[in-house]
Amino acid sequence: MMLALTLGTSARAADTIRLAVQKTGTFSWELATMREAGLDKEANLALEVTELASPEAGKIALRAGNADIMLSDWLWVSRERALGAKLTFYPYSSALGAVMVPAASPIKTLADLKGRKLGVAGGPIDKSWLLLQAQMKQDGIDLKSDATIAYGAPPLIAAKALDGEMDASLNFWNFCAQLEAKGFRRLAGIEEILPKLGAKGAVSAVGYVFDESWAASHRDAVARFIAMARKAKQLLVTSDVAWDKIAPLTGASDPAMLKTYRDRYRDGIPRRNINDEEADARVLYRVLAEIGGRDLVGPAAELDPGTFYHVVPGD
Repeated sequence: MMLALTLGTSARAADTIRLAVQKTGTFSWELATMREAGLDKEANLALEVTELASPEAGKIALRAGNADIMLSDWLWVSRERALGAKLTFYPYSSALGAVMVPAASPIKTLADLKGRKLGVAGGPIDKSWLLLQAQMKQDGIDLKSDATIAYGAPPLIAAKALDGEMDASLNFWNFCAQLEAKGFRRLAGIEEILPKLGAKGAVSAVGYVFDESWAASHRDAVARFIAMARKAKQLLVTSDVAWDKIAPLTGASDPAMLKTYRDRYRDGIPRRNINDEEADARVLYRVLAEIGGRDLVGPAAELDPGTFYHVVPGD
């Protein structure tokens, strides 16, 4: 479904940016905040939003030239660059998944996962799962063989966790927030294990992704888009009223769940400069390449040098 959001007029025609947005994703929350606050008009941007059912559909739209910006991760961007597509990445969120257990679970540490049934969202080469395995191997534990692993889509893993069909689950951050709001306990957030793998701070796993040649010919519009996104994030940091306005989009079933979404979203807002983000991504890429192999990273053993977009004032 195409929604043309060309609000307002100005002395100079607004620059159009085509966005591929997952309908149920957090990017839609941010865009709604931009529109509600009139930030798109202030930036003189006309946002054309194509709502998609999955991240894969966004990748197809971007590669086909039917969208200018979508959300994805630097791992995919680097892989695409190695295969010839000159995409680039700018940080959107460092919110990562977590290992969740029922409140009364006897599992107190990650080592206690040995011999247990662990649900993993996203499949065997999900980044959070690979990072968790890498950290556990440092402690002499091979989770893939020392625990019973059940893979599934994020909603399915969350539902099975609620039904008590598994001892613990590793899921995407928003599904972890749902479990947290229902009384589950965070055994460990993936962000907590990143320092043990060599990262020096919070790493933005997800970012705005666009073609570098398009960005070169729309440099000013890209800078205005990123500045607008920062203002929207700041509004979502400072205003609970802004959250009340987007509550229907979040799917939160009650105020407790909305508060958990709000708190975790705020925790994940990037606050580091691009050089530091890129340095940590380079370290984690090597970890992921070692454990995930070519199935995950393709032909490149190192993060491609052009993966991160740098030409933004204030970075």
